[in-house]
Amino acid sequence: MRYYSLNGHTALVDFREATLNGQAPDRGLYFPEQIPALDPDLLKQTRYLSKAELSFRLLKPFVGSAIEDAALFRIISETIAFPVPMVPVTGLIQSLELFHGPTLAFKDVGARFMSRALGYFSGLSENSTTVLVATSGDTGSAVAAGFSGVEGVNVIILYPKGKVSSVQEKQLTTCGANIKTFAVAGSFDDCQQMVKDAFMDQELRRRYRLTSANSINVARWLPQQLYYWFAWQQWQEEGSIPVMSVPSGNFGNIAAGLLAQKMGLPVTRFIAACNSNDTVPVYLQTGKYQPGHAQATLSNAMDVSNPSNFVRIQALLGQSPAAISKWLTAYRISDATTKDTIRSVYQQYQYILDPHAAVAYAALSQYLETHPHARGVLLGTADPVKFPEVVEAAIGRQLTMPDKLLPLMQKPSQFTDLPPLFQALKEQMMSEQI
Repeated sequence: MRYYSLNGHTALVDFREATLNGQAPDRGLYFPEQIPALDPDLLKQTRYLSKAELSFRLLKPFVGSAIEDAALFRIISETIAFPVPMVPVTGLIQSLELFHGPTLAFKDVGARFMSRALGYFSGLSENSTTVLVATSGDTGSAVAAGFSGVEGVNVIILYPKGKVSSVQEKQLTTCGANIKTFAVAGSFDDCQQMVKDAFMDQELRRRYRLTSANSINVARWLPQQLYYWFAWQQWQEEGSIPVMSVPSGNFGNIAAGLLAQKMGLPVTRFIAACNSNDTVPVYLQTGKYQPGHAQATLSNAMDVSNPSNFVRIQALLGQSPAAISKWLTAYRISDATTKDTIRSVYQQYQYILDPHAAVAYAALSQYLETHPHARGVLLGTADPVKFPEVVEAAIGRQLTMPDKLLPLMQKPSQFTDLPPLFQALKEQMMSEQI
């Protein structure tokens, strides 16, 4: 498999180079030259295969010969070594719980796969790799955990100070060792722009072998398609095909789902469930793509006004709002609706949603109101315990902190404050070998 830049100005590369580069030299995102067609027999066998075997057969075409088969199977097996249950919420809605990994968030899958792939590539080279990543919350948590202690790989994380939950901040700032964290006095969009500028800076490129761990990196993005296949493995509604409602911020997760659908996964429609950062819902309604400043919301991991992965959705579905809308519906959900949804779902069904899953639930509910014969799956992307202030206020009781989080909350945080300026980041990176 070879990958090209969606900006169209660079040479084709294999999976290894796409992973190590993170972003193409022309600032474009890498995209597979061809989308593999699913073997019809594999679709029939899906529900009878182990998660590891299914995942290996799905990802192998994208990796090609860049990783030996035995090593790839081991990497995948370690990546998904935790449950991904689908839990009924109502008669019409089920929740695919993606938060049973080490950092209690869906991004564990992509981060674990990428860390192990980079570890494999580092073992083939004498040069160390520096992972540079911007996070609105859970990406950084998963990356810090996934890469902690990985030989030959150092990690630099930028997050918007004061705009992540207390649990997320502890996960971002307590690893130490090969993990360096910067708290940026700005938004996620500011952090993301600083990272993009770093990749284009020739002085930094000469000093560091940089790659990204955001979903712009194919090694982070591609494994996310596996969730949707795990949902299909567990789908029990005979004669129907699910609607998938996805909490959407940088749009990597839903783009991966659309990729899986292009390969042959049965999905009726995708719902991009957005918070007040509604660039995509407005675009699909008006045809005007006008990112603004990211707004802080209760669902902070989705506080992205200019989603990087939307270009991949355009590559998959087409360039016009009409073409995209054939398969994708987008909704804007307010903070008030988010809180009301957490409260009402708990009261009616005794199921606890985190703020991001609540956005997905509310959007899916709106869709089902006008499509009474549809059945849906929402992606539960984080454990509610990661957002105790919001969830506890909504349900009226205290959440139980998982045992594995208790030692974490007692650790001292280690971070460096930065203004939202690329030059400040560059000075930090040039002043010392990180």
